[in-house]
Amino acid sequence: MSLLTSQPLADLLRPKSIDDFVGQSHLVGLNKPLRLAIESKTLFSMIFWGPPGVGKTTLARMLAKVTGAEIHELSAVSAGKDDIRKIVGDQNIPGLIKKILFLDEIHRFNKAQQDFLLPYVESGLLTLIGATTENPSFEVIAPLLSRCRVFVLNELSNNEMEEIISRAALALKTKITPVAKDWLISMANGDARQAITMIDNAYTLYNSLALEKLKATLQNSYLRFDKKGEEHYNTISAFIKSMRASNVDAAVYYLARMVEAGEDPKFIARRMVIFASEDIGIANSSALMLANQVFQAVTLIGYPECAINLVHGVVYLAQSPKNRSAYDALQAAKFDVQKEGNLPIPLNLRNAVTKLMKEVGYGQGYEKYPNTDDYLPTKLKGKKYFKAIKSLKK
Repeated sequence: MSLLTSQPLADLLRPKSIDDFVGQSHLVGLNKPLRLAIESKTLFSMIFWGPPGVGKTTLARMLAKVTGAEIHELSAVSAGKDDIRKIVGDQNIPGLIKKILFLDEIHRFNKAQQDFLLPYVESGLLTLIGATTENPSFEVIAPLLSRCRVFVLNELSNNEMEEIISRAALALKTKITPVAKDWLISMANGDARQAITMIDNAYTLYNSLALEKLKATLQNSYLRFDKKGEEHYNTISAFIKSMRASNVDAAVYYLARMVEAGEDPKFIARRMVIFASEDIGIANSSALMLANQVFQAVTLIGYPECAINLVHGVVYLAQSPKNRSAYDALQAAKFDVQKEGNLPIPLNLRNAVTKLMKEVGYGQGYEKYPNTDDYLPTKLKGKKYFKAIKSLKK
């Protein structure tokens, strides 16, 4: 709470109109889709996909306000079918006010819950505005996704964060030094909500936004264990690096920290799937299969039991030999693609679908199983991206 008001600073700063909104210019700029929807008072089901603290809730509330709709905000972490039934109520009676269901962390709704929600969205009894930090293509069932328009929100830039921090200091009628502002921008990592919370805490506790007072707010347990804050990124980084070093005990320890903090098990499992190809690669191709099985298991089971599936996979991946040659080959090839652009493909590799193409040499000289042909563009002939390693070490 601010010292000047009982209203949380985040609510005090929340923009009331689209012109006051900071960030997401690709969506709210002149003639952009969300600005047009708000200005025309048009309401339809949609999903906001983006990192935390970038305006998803604010945009949903703006849409509700301009369309005169009644907005009901739920978190998919704790909400269930009964909550949806209560919201719908007797809305099947014609002429009643439109209702918006703003479902935060929609990726936490399981398939059965999404199936239950689908008919209400399909019939228009509910307008769904979902918010998620995860790719909705993986987390939202296809029938529900097809009835929603997906808008991708970006992490706020440093300039946008500076604007929000300046507004916060002005609202509190206090000053913040450039050094403190730069530190706060770096710490918040594009998350306006986290920056505002740290400002609110520092001002409430110390009546100051001095750098040392802002740093002291990191001792606050909410911020230290905020799953979308710095600790989140530090822990997953330590987790990956421990598996990469084949340090099983450290990897299990950081897994336990994430589990105890309530980290999304699918987020952990997804990183394990990436790790299986990026760091283990051809040294043990079975690692990718096991990592995928772990992901399927945690999706099916959920907490608390899925922690057992996670640790099973972590121990296996950490103990597996490591080989990044396939990953390194991709990075080297990408470098040449970016540097050279679309180099001409050799004529013998081109598909001759017309008579003219055959006449100019498309497909000529191609052998199905050659031993010596160079398939790369002329400028890259002889280039080696994949460097096989004969002796694979852990």
